Amino acid sequence: MSQPQRPYLLPHRLALLPAVALLAGLWAGVARAGCVDEDRPDPGSAAASGAKAGAAAAAAPAATFSAQPEAQLKTLVGEVLMRSQGVGSARMLAEAAQIDVDEAVAAKLPQAALTGSIGPNVNMGTDGNTTQLQVRAGLTISQTLFDGGRSDRMIDWRRQQAEVARLGALTTQEQLTLSATSLAFERSRYRMQAVVYGQHVRKMACLVEALDSIVATDKGRLSELVQARKQQQQAELQQAQAVSQARQVEAKLRRMAGDGLPATDGLATLMLTVPPLPELLASAERSTEIGQLDAAANAAREMARVTEAGTKPQVSWSVGGSTNLSAGTQPPGGVASPHNAGVNASVMLSIPLLNPAIDHSIQAARRRAAASVLQRADVLEQRRQRVVEVHEQATAAFERVRMVSLVLRDSDRLRNFTLQQWQQLGRRSLFDVMAAEGDHYALRVQYINALHDGQQLNATLWSLGGGLSEWLRITP
Repeated sequence: MSQPQRPYLLPHRLALLPAVALLAGLWAGVARAGCVDEDRPDPGSAAASGAKAGAAAAAAPAATFSAQPEAQLKTLVGEVLMRSQGVGSARMLAEAAQIDVDEAVAAKLPQAALTGSIGPNVNMGTDGNTTQLQVRAGLTISQTLFDGGRSDRMIDWRRQQAEVARLGALTTQEQLTLSATSLAFERSRYRMQAVVYGQHVRKMACLVEALDSIVATDKGRLSELVQARKQQQQAELQQAQAVSQARQVEAKLRRMAGDGLPATDGLATLMLTVPPLPELLASAERSTEIGQLDAAANAAREMARVTEAGTKPQVSWSVGGSTNLSAGTQPPGGVASPHNAGVNASVMLSIPLLNPAIDHSIQAARRRAAASVLQRADVLEQRRQRVVEVHEQATAAFERVRMVSLVLRDSDRLRNFTLQQWQQLGRRSLFDVMAAEGDHYALRVQYINALHDGQQLNATLWSLGGGLSEWLRITP
């Protein structure tokens, strides 16, 4: 049997109607003013379009997007590479190494030397003294005919050293490209976070505005107003932190690329597909860093062959001519010889007989070559392991994007229902509303973080594989 309604409760319930009506009216007015439309971006906000682009990208990761964000990123990286002193230094070292190759090739050509001298010459004898001023001049041309292949091995060693320097310059460029790309994604991350926190601030400001009017007639709701203001201040603090972090990243980018930084519009649509693992593992062996180690190992082997060739006989030829002019006093009865000249030609053979240190030099060069091969194998193994780890992390990051997007859908419905129930006769408390709002915006930030984590990991995967410069189509 149902109990009869208690008459003394009716006035209290009726007393709530004006407050409920007031809240409904205030909320309707606030909604008409548009201030609760927290999903609307700030006017002129460059990060706002990036936030919507990121949402669209996560919803359809396999879609085809405009090439403009890729062009913006390529422009940014190009400016960084052009201004980098490290890249310029590495290129000059590569050019110097190529000049060393030309020097080694030129060393095999005939060599010519011109000599000359002038000075007094005094001869003392029993028949008298001779004083002369002598002027001597000579020309010698020589060339090595055979040196056991040492010159050829030296050229090969210089060529491998030049390849090491060339690939070292590309490695430096690749590292700087990855750094600039990661900073660009980090900049996009914090700017999108600032947009989300700004929307949270505006939503809480609407609640505070509504509660201000309610508390004016119902002092018992003061605790809710205090809680709403606290939530608004926390959102403002998070927004300020995101803006500060974005400025710090932009300061780093300006130091690298100058003041003309491109916009971040659409940057969240890039690198949303994780490359297949087998292709990455195959391309890791073709990376510039592994190529540099290959060239270093080849150079070490050529140096061992150069050392070995030093133990073989050497044959060279030379042709020379000289002339001598003299003027001075002669002893009584002496015959003056003011001028004489001569020409000579010879073939020289040099056979090393004893050099106890050469065997040790050869063994040391061979060990260095073997160590270079082992170092290359070790770095390649570590690189492949790194590819496997980063590939798993990138896959997990985009899986989080997918899962968070599903949770976000339910979170949006939950906060709308909670807000509606709070507006209608107080079926939910304000604390429930703020908890639902806080969870929703936290999920949106989590979504942004997972998206940009995946993008940065994909950039790392490209760098570990064929190279991020290849993806951006940046020429060396």
